[in-house]
Parts: sequence; structure tokens; C-alpha cells
Amino acid sequence: MTRAIVLVLDSFGLGATPDAETFGDAGADTLGHIARECADSTSRGPLALPNLGRLGLFHAHRESTGAWAAGITPPQSVDGAYGAAREISSGKDTPSGHWEIAGVPVRFEWGYFSEREHSFPPELLEALVREAGLPGVIGDCHASGTEIIARLGEEHVASGKPIVYTSADSVFQIATHEDAFGLERLYALCEIARRLLEPYNIGRVIARPFTGKSADDFARTANRRDYSVEPPAPTVLQKLHDDGGQVVAIGKIADIYAHCGISRTIKASGHDALFDATLDAMAEAGDRSLIMTNFVDFDMVYGHRRDVAGYAAALEAFDARLPELLARLEDDDLLILTADHGCDPTWPGSDHTREHIPVLASGAGLAPGSLGIRESFADIGQSLAAHLGLAPMDDGTSFLPAPKAQAR
Repeated sequence: MTRAIVLVLDSFGLGATPDAETFGDAGADTLGHIARECADSTSRGPLALPNLGRLGLFHAHRESTGAWAAGITPPQSVDGAYGAAREISSGKDTPSGHWEIAGVPVRFEWGYFSEREHSFPPELLEALVREAGLPGVIGDCHASGTEIIARLGEEHVASGKPIVYTSADSVFQIATHEDAFGLERLYALCEIARRLLEPYNIGRVIARPFTGKSADDFARTANRRDYSVEPPAPTVLQKLHDDGGQVVAIGKIADIYAHCGISRTIKASGHDALFDATLDAMAEAGDRSLIMTNFVDFDMVYGHRRDVAGYAAALEAFDARLPELLARLEDDDLLILTADHGCDPTWPGSDHTREHIPVLASGAGLAPGSLGIRESFADIGQSLAAHLGLAPMDDGTSFLPAPKAQAR
């Protein structure tokens, strides 16, 4: 069977791209800085990722940065094809990264709310309050989700006013208490916001529900939902779906692609549950299937919160489970491990970082060794199109030795 499995390690960058200075990210290096802090730690020791290492992770990082990661003993040989890819899309956000991975770069400029305080136009908030029948909103600033919920959560519960905030990304986020405000009410509010934001060209509205009784124990739940605009052109997911193949979206993948080209959506929370769901999907997937999973906690729980130790532990836990997946690959499968942007947990602030992403691939006739620095994330989408027997995408260069089948 001809199948593809794409695992997106959300935010796992391999070092700053040549244009990173434009984004204030010159010197950012998610993997490199995590490895350095682990190597310098007297309590934990070097970062241990033997399975990712055998797939070529550290070799890819060296191609990106010119040096081995600190404390790493690279394997003598690698079992996979490895490289690093640059982004040609205009931002360093989740939709841009994922869409470019699927063969559709974002060449237009997203709208942003750049003011750190009083971030949103008054007329936008007034319309949201009026149409949703709200007593008002609070927040209206750039913030980390966990920080602003801890700071304003009690006021929200007491007043009934949703917390609205943004970041350096093209995003409008709404946080409310699941019980005090209501989950379905939050989703309905986000749908109103999505419509009102159309003139502003904002990429995503994100529902951020939380629970708890006070600032001491407020915690975001697994019921997050992203409301994205549709990709500007058919992605490789859409093309496969329209051509009779199956696209299985695990985690937040379906939301990121605005549910375009998705055959089946599987929701799961936490990396172990996402990994389990991926294995289950592999057991059921037939010919010309694409399984795509986003491991969001690398970004949401550790990258944005600048938690180096947590990020390192999550990488090691992911690495420990990789043999389960590798053992289930069939001869004609194509496995790709990648990311959508960086989020260096040692970097100032709490935003994403403009970095190379890993391209670790095996199967589909690929020989172990270097794929080099890829000029676009879209090389992944082009390779998927070739593997799954689709007509070529408009962007990207396949790194497969030859298409798997004639275009249909």
C-alpha cells in the first residue's frame, strides 16, 4: 500500500534562517539551545534522542547551523534521509508553516495587531460585544495565554467578560471559563469573531477554554478550537481527498487547514494520546492514505512558556515512543518528521522564532543520507504529491528518487 505519515513536532526549529534578523530572531535555535542547557545542567545530563538521531536529526541540525549540538554524540551512521528547510511564507505562524508544508506557501501579508496594549480596534470589540450580547471584554493586549488567564481569570468569572488577547502572530484569542461561561457559548463567540475579523485578514481565532476555581489552579483544557481561514489554494491534502484518497487529521491538523481536504478528524490531547491515535490510524489506513499529526505541546506547553527542561523531557518521551511507529511501517510507506516554525524556549518573549525546520524522511525508496538545505517547506508537499500519485504542486521540489505512480 502507498501511504504517508507526517508527524509535525510543533515549533521544533533547527536554527535561524538567513532572513531571521528581519523577524528579530537572528541566533534563535530551538534544538541547539535546548541541547546546550541540558549539557550545562549538573542535574540531568545531555539531551538523549537516540531514535531521532538515527533518523538524522543532529546531522540536519549541523547542516542548518554549521555545528553539532552541545553535548550530543552523533551516531556513526543514519537510517533516514535528513535535511532542513527554509520558509518562503511571509510569517512564522502555524497556518503559514503547515500550509507551506502541504505545498501552498503564504505569499501575502497577514494582518496583525501590533500594539502591545489596547491591541484591537475599538470598533471591532464594540461589534463583538454587541453581536454576542456580552457585558464587555477584558484583556485587549499581547499576552501569554497562561499568564493572562492567571491574571484576569477571576475577573472574567466574576464579570462574565471574556478575555481577549493576541501575540506577534496573526491571531485573535478568546479565553473563557468552561463552566462559568460555557464551552458552546465560547465556540459561538469565536464564530462571530471569525466573521468580524474578515476585513482585518487575521489568520486564526482561537478558543482557549479553562477550568479551575482561582488564579492558583486555573488550567487550560483540551477543548481548544482553532478557526482558521481557508488556504489560498488546494493543498496536497485537498488534492488527495478530491482524488479519492483518505486524509486522516489528528490533533489540531483539521482546524489548521480549516477542515479543507480532511476525510477523518481524530481529536486527542497530550503527546501520548496523539501518538496512540497515530498508531491506531496506521492500523486502519488503506492505500493512498495520508495521516498527519500535530504534536502541539512542544509549542503550546513548553515553547511559549519558555520551559527548557519541559521541552527537553517532552522530546525524550517522544523519542522513546518512535520505535513503536517505526516497527509498524510498511515497505511502501513514506514517513516524514518535521515542524512548522521554531519556538526557542531560551529566546526573549513568548513568540515563535523564524528557523529552519527538520525534514527527516524514510521509506518510498529514499536512501539514507543528506537531503541538504531545502529552499521551501513546500518540498515536503511536493514529495507527498509524488509519493501518492498526484499531479505536481505549483511549489516545491520533491526529494524522492522518483514519483511512486503516474499522476491521475
